[in-house]
Amino acid sequence: MRYLPLTDTDRREMLAAIGVPSIDALFADVPAAARHRDLLDLPLAMGEIEVERRLAAMAAKNTSAGAAPCFLGGGAYRHHIPAAVDHLIQRGEFLTSYTPYQPELAQGTLQYLFEFQTQVALLTGMEVANASLYDGATACAEAVAMAGRVTRRDKAVLSGGLNPQYRAVCETYARFAGNALAIQDAAPGGGEDLAGLVDADTACVVVQHPDFYGEIRDYSALAEICHKAGALLVVVVTEILSLGAIRPPGEMGADIVAAEGQSFGNALSFGGPYVGLFASREKFVRQMPGRLVGETVDAEGRRGWVLTLSTREQHIRREKATSNICTNAGLCALAFTIHLALLGEAGLTRLARLNHAIAVAAAEKLVAIPGVQLVNRSFFNEFTLRLPRPAAPVVETLAARGILGGIPVSRFYPGRAELDDLLLVAATEMVTPEDIDRFDAGLREVLR
Repeated sequence: MRYLPLTDTDRREMLAAIGVPSIDALFADVPAAARHRDLLDLPLAMGEIEVERRLAAMAAKNTSAGAAPCFLGGGAYRHHIPAAVDHLIQRGEFLTSYTPYQPELAQGTLQYLFEFQTQVALLTGMEVANASLYDGATACAEAVAMAGRVTRRDKAVLSGGLNPQYRAVCETYARFAGNALAIQDAAPGGGEDLAGLVDADTACVVVQHPDFYGEIRDYSALAEICHKAGALLVVVVTEILSLGAIRPPGEMGADIVAAEGQSFGNALSFGGPYVGLFASREKFVRQMPGRLVGETVDAEGRRGWVLTLSTREQHIRREKATSNICTNAGLCALAFTIHLALLGEAGLTRLARLNHAIAVAAAEKLVAIPGVQLVNRSFFNEFTLRLPRPAAPVVETLAARGILGGIPVSRFYPGRAELDDLLLVAATEMVTPEDIDRFDAGLREVLR
C-alpha cells in the first residue's frame, strides 16, 4: 500500500481514544531542546519518481568506499564479501526468521548460531561465546557491566588506546548504571601505566587489541596484575580479521572479549547494522548478556539445539536479567558465519597475511614522504601517521580529489591540538598497488 496521511477526523478520533487533547501532548516528556520546531528542509509533496530522483541526487554527494581508493578504518573496515554470502542469507528461511523461541521449529537458526558461537570462541581463544550482540561498542559496554557483576565492584579503567566511540558508549551506560569509569588520556604509541591504576576497587581494565592507533601489544602481564587484584581484563577487538595473524586475547589471559564482527560478511553500509561478538571464561557464563545456544539430544537421541541461559528481561528474568540487550543480530551473525566458513582456517590465515602485507607496503611508501612519520612500532592492517601539518584539512583535500585517505584522529578528539597532526590509515585486501600510488602522489602534492 502507498502511504496515505490521516485525515483530521482520524486524528481527532485517535486522540480522543488515547485521552489527550493534542498531538503535542504526546511529546510532553521530550525535553524542549530535543524537539525540532519547524518543518525539515524538504518539499511538502512530491511524486514517487521525483522523490527517487531527489534522494539519488542527495546520495550522489557521498563518495562511497567502492568508488575511490579507500584507506578508512577506525573500527569499520572494507573487505571483500563473497557473492555466496548475500545469496545464502537471502534465502526465505533465513530472511524471514526471528528469535528462535520454539526450538522444535527453529533448528536451522539455532544450529547456525551454535556454529557462530563456536567460531567466535575459536577466534578469540575463549571458552564460551554468546549468540551475538548489536555491535562492538555495545558489546564493550556490556563487558564492563558484566565485570561489575562478577567482581561486585564499580570501577572500570578504560585504556587511552580504546576506540573513542566505544568509550562514549561505555560512558552512556555508566551514567545510568552508576558505574565509575577511570578513562585514560589518548595514548598514540602507548606509554600509559594501566597496571598502576589497578586497585581493590577495580572491576576491570579495558584494552583494545590492536589498539585504536593500530598498535599490537601483549597484555599477558597486565592480565596477571588484574587477576592478583581480583579484577578482570576485558579485551576489545575492532578488526576481527587480525586474529587470523596475531595472538588471540584468550592466550594472553583475557577474561572477557568484546569485538566487532563486521569484517566478515557485513559491508560498511554507512555505519550498520553490524554484529557484536562476545566471549568469556566459562566460569563467568551465567553473567554473560544475551543468549547462548546449546547442543543437546532429543528423545530419540538425535543431535539438536536449544536456547540456553536466555538471560533476557523479556521472557524469563525480567528485572533480574543480566542485561537489557534484547536480541541478537541474527542475519548479520549468519553472514559472519557463512563468510568465515567459506574462508576456512587456511583461508583466514592467508587473508590476514595479505592484509598485513598490503598495510606494510602502504606504510613504507607513505613514510618516504618528507615530514611524514610512522607512530607505530607494530601494526596489523591499520597504522597511524604523523603529518607535518593538521590532518583534517589534508583529508578533506584528498577527498575532493577522489581519495579517501584515512581518518584524522582530531575527529575523535576535537580541541586537542597535540593530536591534530595524526592520521589513521587502514589498508585491507581491497587496496591495490595503484590505490597506494594514488594516495602517495596525492599526499605528496597536498603536503608540498
